[in-house]
Amino acid sequence: MLAAPLPQARSGSQAAGRSPFERPWVVWLLVLAGLVGVASWSDLLAVSRDLSLPDTDDAMRLVEVRDLLAGQPWFDLVQHRHAGAPPMHWSRFVDAPIAGLILLARSLAGPVRAEGIAAVLWPLLLLALYAAILYRGVRAAFGWRAGAFAVFAGTQAVFVTSLFAPGRIDHHNVQICAILPLVLLLARPSPTGRDGALAGLLAAFSLAVGLEALPFIAGAGLVLAGFWLRDGRAALPPFRGFGLALGLAAPLLFLAQTAPSLWTATACDALSPPWLWLGAAAAVTAASAALVPDERRWGVRLGLLAACGGVAVGGFLVLFPACAAGPFTGMPDLVRQEWLVKVREMLPVWQLAGIAPEVAVAGHLPVLIGAAAATLWARRGRDPARRRLMAGTAGMLWLGAALGAAQFRGLYVAGAFVPLVAGPVFDRAVALLRAPEAPPRRRLAALALSLALCGKLWLLVATVPQALTGDGKAFEAEHAAWRSCSDRRAIAALDALPPGVVLAEIDLGPSLLLHSHHSVVAAPYHRALSGLAASIEAFRDEKNLATVAARVGADYIIACASPRSRARGRASRIVSGAARSPRPGWSRSRCRTHPSGSGVSHPGLRKAES
Repeated sequence: MLAAPLPQARSGSQAAGRSPFERPWVVWLLVLAGLVGVASWSDLLAVSRDLSLPDTDDAMRLVEVRDLLAGQPWFDLVQHRHAGAPPMHWSRFVDAPIAGLILLARSLAGPVRAEGIAAVLWPLLLLALYAAILYRGVRAAFGWRAGAFAVFAGTQAVFVTSLFAPGRIDHHNVQICAILPLVLLLARPSPTGRDGALAGLLAAFSLAVGLEALPFIAGAGLVLAGFWLRDGRAALPPFRGFGLALGLAAPLLFLAQTAPSLWTATACDALSPPWLWLGAAAAVTAASAALVPDERRWGVRLGLLAACGGVAVGGFLVLFPACAAGPFTGMPDLVRQEWLVKVREMLPVWQLAGIAPEVAVAGHLPVLIGAAAATLWARRGRDPARRRLMAGTAGMLWLGAALGAAQFRGLYVAGAFVPLVAGPVFDRAVALLRAPEAPPRRRLAALALSLALCGKLWLLVATVPQALTGDGKAFEAEHAAWRSCSDRRAIAALDALPPGVVLAEIDLGPSLLLHSHHSVVAAPYHRALSGLAASIEAFRDEKNLATVAARVGADYIIACASPRSRARGRASRIVSGAARSPRPGWSRSRCRTHPSGSGVSHPGLRKAES
């Protein structure tokens, strides 16, 4: 239906009379409206003025950047104000440009505003990069209007608008900006060795930033290997370029951001020897493929791929068996059951649907619908360039849908590919609405498909029942209370106390590090297992608070009271004392709400009383 040919678009005054969307300024005005809607004025102010960042990872990233600017060495990724001093597994390649923006902003707006300005600018600059890559990729196959509609569709995709929103200085948006051009390069009608090499460099950079996109990189490599298996030397250049560039660039990036003392250390959650082994295997496989004469039958090529794949996988299992179980190695059952499996982005989609149905629906359905539409277009389309682009997009979307079914965060990268389908679908729908020869059913189907690819529309639809029944208000109240507890002004009251170690609930850790001079026992990072276990044990039963606090050397205990506990007239109990004294004298007292003049902006945040 959508892949069927249409009459050529008219031009000049005749086209302008038929459809306003033939006028470029109308289309770009729509795109501009969508881009403006990505960030509200209140969001911009909250981030730039109050450093109210959307996620705990964003807060920890800014702490990491702040430490780098304060003189912490490039290779020192340890968070020294976290009990146990866990090394972070994030990349300095993301810290560096944010630090550069802060230094630039300091010279223009002063040190107070610099961090907030950088936190606003960095994701918006990445959004501009994403939009430019998206537009260019779609325009090459479908024309300028489809490319513009693709950018507009990006502003209606929940993952794009959330991961590129002001304050999102975590690394997921960086990975999207690496994986999208990787796929576009390989989805060209006749990709060259240069295209493959550029894609391999992007893959290596993405792995250096984080391993979340590893399945998509592996999928791209397997597809290139499959093309070489089928077509022989005609498909060799991109396969060889991708494998060699990945295998050679990944070690260089690893050396550039890893301390020499850790070069031989196995890290299952970051670029390290296990993943360098697989990259080297890709390079050897691609180089070996160039030695196979083209007149050989496909059985020889299959044998080579099987042998190289067997060595790669077998060597990985023998040399790095711990990483075969995933990145969260050595995690105690207490932490896994009480924290990891309850993290929202780690939930399978069916569990998330029971907690936040609007998030599950708006995130997963457009990916599934886009995957089906792209597959249909790839099979029935007549233009080779369009078919190949849709085939590559379909592969990423189906892979993301499968990963997202098991863990919701698997949709992050895939969600950024939905606009690749939505742009051409929007363009076709507009053309069909003005084509008199198109049957009404075909027009309606195109329009319905266009709207179904908009995640924000599904978000609206999913929230209507909750608005009518009142479901979800309890969660919203809990979330609002938690946001107030981690607010800069709330924590300012704690910052007035002498520096000490704070025992708090896990998700408060990054905000305490960002907005105060205190150290923390726990933060939501799987490398800090002892702190996670201590926080879980302490707050699972109030009777354990004093015992755990004394054991971990905490000076303060901070709790965020829930709205339900306040509605029942119960305030959270807090323990405070000098845990580092020879004989800790813990005093237990009923918490009180500090007046707004003290800097506590929400009654849920209870400051310890000595």
